[in-house]
Amino acid sequence: MKRLFKPYSLYRESTFAYNKLVNIHTLRKRGGEFYRWVLIEVENKEEEAVATEKLNIGIILGSTRDGRVSPQVGEWVKGIAEQRGDANYEIVDIAEFQLPFLGTTDGTEPGIAAWNEKLAGLDGFVFIVQEYNHSITGALKNAVDFAREAWFNKAAGIVSYGSTGGARAAEHLRGILGELLVADVRTHPTLSLFTDFENFTTLKPAELHQKNVNEMLDQVIAWSGALKTLRPS
Repeated sequence: MKRLFKPYSLYRESTFAYNKLVNIHTLRKRGGEFYRWVLIEVENKEEEAVATEKLNIGIILGSTRDGRVSPQVGEWVKGIAEQRGDANYEIVDIAEFQLPFLGTTDGTEPGIAAWNEKLAGLDGFVFIVQEYNHSITGALKNAVDFAREAWFNKAAGIVSYGSTGGARAAEHLRGILGELLVADVRTHPTLSLFTDFENFTTLKPAELHQKNVNEMLDQVIAWSGALKTLRPS
């Protein structure tokens, strides 16, 4: 058991139920002025670290074809995310791992281990999903299937695009993620190839999508933080 003082405002923003509030009326002098602090009991150092460290969120590009637009969408989402300052966001491009088709090799390719290692270091995900024949790309399904435990007890948001906003592909992905214990959040930004892209190739999203992306990220961060407490440290 460890006791520590934290500013009252920070404690109020915390959602970690395992921290026991001991006293909210403690005043401590700091820098010549008095601040309202709370005394908190933290069960162990691991829990304390969870409460203070930023989450790591991977923005997964779900397409590998030449001429793909997913990098534009991913960078757009990342730009919005980084303005928030609430987590560490990074682009994860499945094309860089050069994954073989599942079951066609002996599984010793370095990209397979690197892919699993990358996923294991992430607390949550944002999938950039494009719709092909009412579903996700074969490359994304293949990449998802190349990992298992690295997905467990994490959260994910989906940003999709296509002729109908990629909605059907996103719904297909939700079913796959459920089998892998990934909690997919409700808010789902959808981009239309007709109205959010110029000549179907250059991303020019409508302004309303930024609000939806931020709402989706709010949910991803909240759920990723909660689910992190279920995973072994």
